[in-house]
Amino acid sequence: MQEQLQAILTISEINRLARLALERHLPSCWIRGELSNMTKASSGHWYFTIKDSAASARCVMFRARNQFVDWPAREGEQIEIRAQASLYEARGDFQLIVEAMRRAGQGNLYETFLRLKEKLQQEGLFETTRKKAIPPLPHAIGIITSPQAAALRDVLTTLKRRWPIARIILYPCLVQGDAAPTQIRQAIAQANQRAETEVLLLVRGGGSLEDLWAFNDEGVARAIAASNIPIISGIGHETDFSIADFVADLRGSTPTGAAQMATPEGGEISRHLVGLSARLSYLLRSRLDAAWQHRDHLHRRLRHPHERLRHQRSELMHLAQRLARSGQRLLLHASTRLNHLRSNLVVAKPSVGSALERLHYQHRRLLESTRHQQTLRRRYLHSLRSQLELLCPHHVLRRGYSIVHTVQGEVVISVDQVRVGQRLRLELAHGQLGVEVNGKEI
Repeated sequence: MQEQLQAILTISEINRLARLALERHLPSCWIRGELSNMTKASSGHWYFTIKDSAASARCVMFRARNQFVDWPAREGEQIEIRAQASLYEARGDFQLIVEAMRRAGQGNLYETFLRLKEKLQQEGLFETTRKKAIPPLPHAIGIITSPQAAALRDVLTTLKRRWPIARIILYPCLVQGDAAPTQIRQAIAQANQRAETEVLLLVRGGGSLEDLWAFNDEGVARAIAASNIPIISGIGHETDFSIADFVADLRGSTPTGAAQMATPEGGEISRHLVGLSARLSYLLRSRLDAAWQHRDHLHRRLRHPHERLRHQRSELMHLAQRLARSGQRLLLHASTRLNHLRSNLVVAKPSVGSALERLHYQHRRLLESTRHQQTLRRRYLHSLRSQLELLCPHHVLRRGYSIVHTVQGEVVISVDQVRVGQRLRLELAHGQLGVEVNGKEI
């Protein structure tokens, strides 16, 4: 009776429970073995078997995962996969769902990479404060790579397109193999010793971790850090990172990217120069316009000597008239006072003799005072006339000087107002001369 109450499962249900149990109790892990029975389906998924000397397991690596495998997986190779144990429910087959794949032994390399990265980071070799600035307009660019590398052609093409005026110097070295680290260090040392470039490009095309291992060498990292010349790294693809990338002063995602970081865009420089030229022309025109406006203002303020002479002569005549009127007022005032005194004398009937004597005395004093005032006024008038004659241009011309005019009558005060070959007019004390400019001196 108890057996009749137990649930009866279908094959689908039992397979699903088995899959869930596997995925729940057996976490994702790294597995090593030999690759065999490789099939690449039209959907993009990979189906293969991984085996060792005693057992094998079916594997599937979906397209979304296998696109990150950057090396050709071949049957018979020893590989390492990170996989999740599962069950294909439709057939009840045990399988491994592969998340990542690498060549056997690369796991050790990656661990070595991480240990060296942590060591150099603790020493401060990755700090941005110790990294050197990249020159914005380099005259000479050095390239450290293999002469046979495809990356070299891409870098040269980019440099020629973006900054053709730069001188390119190649420091050849191996970029793969056991001898590569030593040659890379020697190339960096040679570039610093010769000191003929302003920036160095350390470049290599893509490859596996093992192919790029020369750039994870500790000696290469320390050579990059010790370089007096700034170094831009361009190693592998955008997803590839090496110790050299962390130590370099700047990292390019690819060799072409490194070449772009080392150079300005020629078109942008040309447009910038055109903009600067236009701004300079505008500023020069503005300065010239302001200078001409100031010159016109000064020219309007400048008065011709003849005009100044006429003005001062007019002032002198006005002063002479004021002097004459002042003398007349003094005489009139004296006469009025004399008449007033005479009237008072008549009223008081003073002694005629003494009155006449006082009258004559006052009359003499009045005449003397008038003559004295007139003398003082004549001396002041003579002084003004002498000063006026000193300011007269003709007085200066009689001493051998001359006034230079253009044919339009403009007074010339600077060599900047005339040009060679221009005709001028010289005004002398007696007459005028026509001349032609043969040269200018400042």
